[in-house]
Amino acid sequence: MMGGMQRRMFLILVLASALPARALESRELASPGGVVRVRFSLRAFGVEKGCPAWSVSYKGRPALLDSRLGLELEDGPLFSGMRILEARARTHAGRWRPVCGERAEVPDIYRELTVDLQEETGLGRKARLTFRAYDEGAAVRYTLLKQLGKEKARILAERTEFRFPEDWPAWATYSAQGLYQKVPISRIKPGCERPLLIQAAGDLHLALAEAQLVDYARMKFAPLSGTPHALRSRLDGPVEGALPLRTPWRVVMAAESPGKLLENNFLLLNLNDPCALKDTSWIRPGKVIREVTLTTQGGMACVDFAARHGLQFVEYDAGWYGPENDPQADAATVSLDPKRSKGPLDLQAVIRYARSRGIGVILYVNRRALERQLDRILPLYRSWGVQGIKFGFVRVGSQRWTRWLHHAIRRCADYRLMADIHDEYRPTGFRRTYPNLMTMEGVRGDEARPTNDQTLVTVFARLLAGPADNTICWMSPRVRQNASYAYQLAKAVCIFSPWQFLFWYDRPAAVPETPELDFFKALPTTWDETQVLEGAPGLRAAVARRKGQTWFLGCMNGLEPWALDLTLDFLAPGRAYAATICTDDPHAPAPTGVRVERIRVRHGDRLKRWIQAKHGLAARFEPERP
Repeated sequence: MMGGMQRRMFLILVLASALPARALESRELASPGGVVRVRFSLRAFGVEKGCPAWSVSYKGRPALLDSRLGLELEDGPLFSGMRILEARARTHAGRWRPVCGERAEVPDIYRELTVDLQEETGLGRKARLTFRAYDEGAAVRYTLLKQLGKEKARILAERTEFRFPEDWPAWATYSAQGLYQKVPISRIKPGCERPLLIQAAGDLHLALAEAQLVDYARMKFAPLSGTPHALRSRLDGPVEGALPLRTPWRVVMAAESPGKLLENNFLLLNLNDPCALKDTSWIRPGKVIREVTLTTQGGMACVDFAARHGLQFVEYDAGWYGPENDPQADAATVSLDPKRSKGPLDLQAVIRYARSRGIGVILYVNRRALERQLDRILPLYRSWGVQGIKFGFVRVGSQRWTRWLHHAIRRCADYRLMADIHDEYRPTGFRRTYPNLMTMEGVRGDEARPTNDQTLVTVFARLLAGPADNTICWMSPRVRQNASYAYQLAKAVCIFSPWQFLFWYDRPAAVPETPELDFFKALPTTWDETQVLEGAPGLRAAVARRKGQTWFLGCMNGLEPWALDLTLDFLAPGRAYAATICTDDPHAPAPTGVRVERIRVRHGDRLKRWIQAKHGLAARFEPERP
């Protein structure tokens, strides 16, 4: 006879063996450093069983609770009644060098779990879930596998869920150039943009993002109906493709601080394919002045200004080939928009003169002409000597326009043309694969007059996705309305963009020759190392970046005074540095109110300054010769 304890153990074993096998199926994946853990399981949600789910933790703390995964297909939903066919794991440890990046080398180190699934009933369709665990975050993607008798699939919607343990605050916006609001997750409305920055705790920040969006509909976020403080994916339309059909990555970034998340924004690049270009020597980062008169004389003046002030490009904006919104405007001709300029404009003379002075020319082209004339204008601009194109008002969201846009970037590379995409496009890492994609807007930049606190959310939220063409303005009334001139200098360090537009509304004759312009002249636009020293969304930011042996520091302050106290540990030990520090001072002789100070510093010294609300500090640290 069995004792009481033996009878209880026997009963437990019988009950366990009676459960369907899929209810107990799970796999766990740990990042190489054990920091991030992803758990995949087949479990029940309500009456539905065998539902794929994932959860994510960071240093033992839950970031995502069990969250459902699935797709709505044209031939029916695919998110329940599944069984595991096969599960495989692998480890990858590599490094790669960006062409134009925030660091000279990017670590690409992760563990991957691939799970092949099949429906147990119905159509018996097969799908694959691929999970990656990096120390910087986690990601998942779907692959619809080939089915007997089927060559294509149509995805109507995704059912990727993000269920959080608590109603954490997040910085939500609903368009790429929209205003940010800090709200609880439960108050997020449909159509929330990505990346979505979330403050889980004082020492834990998350970001939801999308990576490798190339031939698919854009994802945004919407509330998960009936579930507290939870979100789901929301596609901008259906997706069609040949099998096997892969989706973009759905990403959860995690770090102790918003600054560390920003340092780790290479995660989205790692989730894209390696560089597809054999020769990248023609890809050229640099600083830009926008030519606003659309005249030959104005262009020549901008070229001279660029050469004198260490810029690399002049950009001709809308109107050089006629009204940009006219569907018949011909971007293969120079025919001015009379509402913008009376000319004259000999564009090719400006291009020739610019080339003689080592300056490149960028041309703006509205999407109406791009869509209609792409294959005609690319070889033409190449023959003119144009170095890049700024895409205007591109269509985004649907699979059709996502596919077209990335095709256009590839075609630009065929003709050795660099590109800047403006308006609502937000990056997902494609510039790793095609690094001729230099920068993109997708940001509420200076031309939109963002308030100071909005710009400081942009630094920590939007820049998680990649470069932002912030259209920095110099001699404009909006500088003092929203911030200060030292703040503008700092912005060029904090807001990364391989093409950095520094003079958006400026005419060369109206820019006074003030000492602080030497900071812009010396400033690189790509970097060997980046450190976010301090900061929080909407409050302040201190970012240090290195090029070669020289360091640059940008400090942007928000709406409260800041007693800046930074230890200069980023400087190399054992060396002295000549520091040039630009700060706001109403008594400075320059019309910009910027004081330029020169001091000698070393590793470990402390930089202390009182920074008023909406003011800033910019500094350059050059190693002294032995």
